[in-house]
Amino acid sequence: MKVLAINGSTRKDGCTYLALLEVAKALEAEGIETEIVQMGSDPVRDCVGCNGCAGKGQCVFGDDMVNEIIAKAKEADGFIFGSPVYYAHPSGQLLSMLDRLFYAGGSAFSHKPGAAVVTARRAGTTASLDVLNKYMTDAQMPIVSSTYWNMVFGPVPELVEQDKEGLQTMRNLGRNMAWLLKCIQAGQQSGIEVPIAETANWTNFNRTVK
Repeated sequence: MKVLAINGSTRKDGCTYLALLEVAKALEAEGIETEIVQMGSDPVRDCVGCNGCAGKGQCVFGDDMVNEIIAKAKEADGFIFGSPVYYAHPSGQLLSMLDRLFYAGGSAFSHKPGAAVVTARRAGTTASLDVLNKYMTDAQMPIVSSTYWNMVFGPVPELVEQDKEGLQTMRNLGRNMAWLLKCIQAGQQSGIEVPIAETANWTNFNRTVK
């Protein structure tokens, strides 16, 4: 089994990486392979809503790493989405990627466990977690929890290392994800099928005003 972790920070070895690495260590101690993908500072296109990805399983734009991530997601069993907090929301770069990942390659994430991890100097963490969690709830992904909200505090890695409870939360998150992945695997081996969702009804909340 394998977990794919996406670091939505432009800093390769910054606070978000440190948090993801702590989760990864706990996962690997439980026998779960983990890959941390660093987005870096290269630009990522926004989704333009062209619907050109329909039925293709990949985005029509291939000049960034979105399709590469979709390909990795198809082979992964679980996911962690990590981001620093900017103005009480996740990084714009990560949001642009997630918009396209879930729109073009949503089937690669469906029914697979996921978790969001955020880092901040001070505040905006719960609002950022809420944004990231909404991608997963829309994709029918079980959200993995920990012993506190999935966050660490510190503007630089040296201070994140002093957030003992935050790092403990990351380790517990990794153990909980490993447990859930093993439960899902056991269920599959016992013949438990993935539920088929109803998709017939789509409601638009608008009306003509006379």
